[in-house]
Amino acid sequence: MNARAALFDLYGDHLRIRSGRASVAALVRLLAPLDIAPPAVRTAISRMVRQDWLTPVRLPQGPGYALTRKCARRLDETALRVYRSGSAPWSGRWHVLVFQPVRERGPRERLRADLSFLGYAPLSENTWIGPRPSPELDALLEGQALSADRFDSTLDGDPRALVARAWDLHAIAHAYEQWMTSAAGLIGELPPAAPDDHVFAVRSRLVHGWRNFLFRDPGLPQELLPPGWPGDRARAYFEQEAARLLPAAARFVDHNLDKGVH
Repeated sequence: MNARAALFDLYGDHLRIRSGRASVAALVRLLAPLDIAPPAVRTAISRMVRQDWLTPVRLPQGPGYALTRKCARRLDETALRVYRSGSAPWSGRWHVLVFQPVRERGPRERLRADLSFLGYAPLSENTWIGPRPSPELDALLEGQALSADRFDSTLDGDPRALVARAWDLHAIAHAYEQWMTSAAGLIGELPPAAPDDHVFAVRSRLVHGWRNFLFRDPGLPQELLPPGWPGDRARAYFEQEAARLLPAAARFVDHNLDKGVH
């Protein structure tokens, strides 16, 4: 886990509900159990400020950083997907986006990554579909100075065939199976009376691994998934272990946020 990803996870999983800001010293302390060195933390903070994810603030404990509105919006949407329970109802309609060609490679790849994160998949270079509109789409397009023709459409055909064309369900299912194996190993190495910093580190790695599925799994409706979909078992395991480890992880965060005064 790199420092930037760890900061996103820390703000999203713990600091967003604790005022969304922390001193630099506290951030360094909180990422230490993940073996992230202070220079790496400071470098990642600077990068996130340049990208408008964090903004400098003056706190009673010294210099610190708070979430920007853009970052708070992204983290709130991400949290809804990470901790959603069950599958959202599906109207049977698809959200279709049609873009003008993006010719420069950098912006084109950034658009592809961001649309994938929001749950869309390409039918062609310029046409994307999702099982439902993303509430983050407007902010994405505004941030990249792009526009798209949008359609709320039904398919005249087999929706399972469309899913098979747009998403590699076999690869996603395999990734869930692999995650289950690695997550069980991670949790299994945690001693029953592990100190809070150790529990925080294990839970952070668990959440980080799970959060990566937001780039791969669009949260397709249950009726479009194969029977025995491994994502359901993986989600149940994640929710169980994330909740079980939360109290100790939260104690570690509170203790290192300068006794909660920030």
